[in-house]
Amino acid sequence: MKSSAVVHVIDDDDAARESLAFLLRTAQIDVRTYETAPAFLATIKPLLPGCVITDVRMPEMTGIELLRRLRESGIDIPVIVITGHGDIPLAVEAMKYGAADFFEKPFDDDALLKTVHSALNRLEGAAQKIAERAALNERLATLTARERQVLEGLVAGKPNKIIAFDYDISPRTVEIYRANVMTKMQAASLSELVRMAIIAGVFDDDAKSSPL
Repeated sequence: MKSSAVVHVIDDDDAARESLAFLLRTAQIDVRTYETAPAFLATIKPLLPGCVITDVRMPEMTGIELLRRLRESGIDIPVIVITGHGDIPLAVEAMKYGAADFFEKPFDDDALLKTVHSALNRLEGAAQKIAERAALNERLATLTARERQVLEGLVAGKPNKIIAFDYDISPRTVEIYRANVMTKMQAASLSELVRMAIIAGVFDDDAKSSPL
C-alpha cells in the first residue's frame, strides 16, 4: 500500500530498528527511522501523516514519555508500542495514554503489519472525510440565507408547501430555491443532498446558527 503515509520507527537498538524498517519497506510502506524519541520530536513540525512504532524502553525519553508528550501537544497520531519480555505493565500504561496497540518481542511480523495497515487505513479514511466535509462547507457558503432555510427544510423531510408556509413564500418560489440549492451543492438527487447535509454538519448546533 504505497501512499503518502509514513511509519516513524523509533528504537535505540540499531539492529532492531533496521530490521523493522526492512519489514515495512518490503510491504511497500514508507519509513523514517530515529535512534531516540527526542530525535523524532525534532522533526514533527510538519509531521507527515502516518503512524509511530516505538520501543518502550529507551534512553533520554521512554516510549511512555513520548506518548505523553504527543498527547499534551495535541498530536493525534497512532502509536504502536514494542515492549520487551515482562514489560506488560508498561504496555498497559501505554494503552492508557492512547497507544493504538502493543507488541511483545519477539512479535509476529504479519500481525504487526496488519496493525500498521489498519492504522494507516483509518488515517486515510479520516483525511478523506475531512476533505469531503471541507468541500461541502465551501458549497454551503455559497447559499443565500433563504436557500439555507429551504435546504434545512428539505433535509428535515418537509414538502415544498410546508416550507413555503413556514417562510411565508409561494411553493413556486420554494421550487426555485430548491433548484438553486441542488445546483450549488452539486447534488443529483434529494437523497444525495441529505447525505451531503449530514456530512457537512447542517444538523450540528453550530452549523444551524451559522448565518450562511
